[in-house]
Amino acid sequence: MEQILRSAGEKTLDEASRSGVEAEAFLMHAKELSIEIVDGRVETLIQADETGLGIRVIKNGRTGFAFTSDLSDKAIKDAVHDAISISIFTTQDQYHILPDKAAYPEVQVFDQDTADMSLEEKIEIARSVERSAKSVDMRIAIIERSGYDDLEYCNLIMNSKGLYACETGNFSGIYIFLVAEEGNDAQNGFSTMSVRKAKDLSAALVGKEAAANAIRALNARTIRSGKMPVILDPYVATRFSGIISSMVNAESVQKGKSMFAGKIGEQVASPLCTIIDDGILEEGIASSSFDSEGVPAQKKNLIENGILNTYLHNTYTAQKDGVLSTGNAQRGSFRGFPTVGSTNFIIVPGRDSKDSLIDGIDRGLYVTEVMGMHTANPISGDFSVGAAGIMIENGVLTYPVRGVTMAGNMAEFLQNIDAVASNFRFYGGKGSPSIRIKELSIAGE
Repeated sequence: MEQILRSAGEKTLDEASRSGVEAEAFLMHAKELSIEIVDGRVETLIQADETGLGIRVIKNGRTGFAFTSDLSDKAIKDAVHDAISISIFTTQDQYHILPDKAAYPEVQVFDQDTADMSLEEKIEIARSVERSAKSVDMRIAIIERSGYDDLEYCNLIMNSKGLYACETGNFSGIYIFLVAEEGNDAQNGFSTMSVRKAKDLSAALVGKEAAANAIRALNARTIRSGKMPVILDPYVATRFSGIISSMVNAESVQKGKSMFAGKIGEQVASPLCTIIDDGILEEGIASSSFDSEGVPAQKKNLIENGILNTYLHNTYTAQKDGVLSTGNAQRGSFRGFPTVGSTNFIIVPGRDSKDSLIDGIDRGLYVTEVMGMHTANPISGDFSVGAAGIMIENGVLTYPVRGVTMAGNMAEFLQNIDAVASNFRFYGGKGSPSIRIKELSIAGE
């Protein structure tokens, strides 16, 4: 596949050169599998292949972009000229440049055993998730769906400056959504896992975790309003880290859409808080040798002991700030222009156990679910989200809670982290342990 993509890339750059423009060719071949199981039967099975080319041209600071899924000579030539035609109407911007060629770190992102696994074996993994959940408790009444997904890809980037980067990778994941019932109450539960190597998937863990999540929420009640200590489950903490990742995104900073603008070198979080973005993490789901522009991937200490060290940059934002790219250009497919995004975004775990975070809390809330995170404001930092969890009384988890609202400001949230546990979990490209916030406002009765 690399040779096919490379040939198309060479034709793209040759045509661009003849037309007097700098160009970048981003080529991708992706093979996707999706399996959904309901009551042990295959409900949905989708296998899809896609190949395409995204072309970015730059001339006199003007940028044009076009894409095609047809790699024939005529289609490539037409796409190059479409990009050039588009560039005529774009605003001149001196910060639009292409990265230089570079050496890349060795990152293992392809697992041959996953590629060799039969379709029957993958279906059985999805069935195993369902069986595992059903075995936990008679109160697991409905398995809405369980599934297995995997993706195998080859990405190739070439540009007029001699840059050449190619990588083949794959990853897989499992998930389950279910309902537990008791009396007149019904509660949802889910769990998911994504890994580089299919052999590392644990159907037993995912099925049992989803069942436990649903069962622990049965017969929940609301609580009286007040300010109290809050502990975030790792999954919930990764939802908050999604807000943080947008706040350290240089694109957002430069557009005035981040409360971290102008705060490099300042204390923006508790000294207990360290956050990294690691594009070369061993077996990380978002790891790669290079980003979507061909800049070498790397590990960045974004917030170290509470101090903001850097933002996430692609080539454009780095040029604008007079710094080097951090290797954080991203695009979802060949159809997209490179933006800025996180890779393996990690709240670094501490040494305390989850139980030790709960000890000593007279009245608090262990939050297991949040709703409406998209409403959080990355500029002001304000958030107000629906929440569910388990009440903490006298250092012990007691009864389930739902129907409450958790509100605060991200600046205070980060400064008020007063404990970080060791129970680290990844959810996709974001990972976190449980973290304790000294105080947050909970609105209930």
